[in-house]
Amino acid sequence: MAKPLTTKEIREDLVKRMQHWQVVERQSVASTTAVLEKTSHPLLRLVMEIINRDSELHERIQQFIVDAVETKPITLTPEDLADVSAPLDHHLRLEDQMVEAVNASVEAIRGHKMLIEEYLLDFLVQDEKKHAAMLRSLDKVKRGIYPYA
Repeated sequence: MAKPLTTKEIREDLVKRMQHWQVVERQSVASTTAVLEKTSHPLLRLVMEIINRDSELHERIQQFIVDAVETKPITLTPEDLADVSAPLDHHLRLEDQMVEAVNASVEAIRGHKMLIEEYLLDFLVQDEKKHAAMLRSLDKVKRGIYPYA
C-alpha cells in the first residue's frame, strides 16, 4: 500500500499541475489567435475571443495558485470582508436577475430558428450562472474561515 503524500508533496504536485496547465492555456491562446487570423466571420471571431480571454484569465488564476503555494499564502480576514460583504450580496442578487433575464430571452426565441442567438444566449446564461456560483462559493469560503460570520 502506498504511503500517503505529505502536505509538502501535495503542494509540490499542485504547483507542477498548475504550471503544466499554464502551458496548455498558452497553447489555447495560440490556437484561438490562429483561428482569429484566418476568419473575419463575426460569430467565429466572437467565440474565439471569448475562449482566448478565458484562457488568459485561467493562466492568471493558475499563477495565483502557484504564488499562493510557493510564496504568498492567501489570507482572508474579517476586515477584508467587512466593507465588501453587502456589495457582494447585492452583486449576487444582480447575477440571479441576469440569469432570470437571459433564461426568459432563451425561452422566448426557442423553436423560432434563431439558432445563433440561442447559442449565444445559452452561453450567457451559463456564464451568469458561473458568476453566481463563484459568489456563493466565496461565501462558503468565508463561512469556512469564519464560521460565525
